[in-house]
Amino acid sequence: MSEELTPWQKYKQNLGDTRPWDLVNPNTEWASEDISSNRYSICQSCPELLRLTKQCKKCGCFMYAKTKLQAATCPLGKW
Repeated sequence: MSEELTPWQKYKQNLGDTRPWDLVNPNTEWASEDISSNRYSICQSCPELLRLTKQCKKCGCFMYAKTKLQAATCPLGKW
């Protein structure tokens, strides 16, 4: 019998290995401008992006910021 994940567990799973506070961590590795621009362009064409806030419906992250984190991944596996 498989256990169903709670909404919080699903949210954490969709975040991947990055967390919002990584943006203010001085030890965070940043993606190059080319990589972050490429990632964000993929997000902009994704139906899961909330256009008004630029947030991903899947993970809740503000994608303009998340795409700049080297260790970040797309919850849908697009980048």
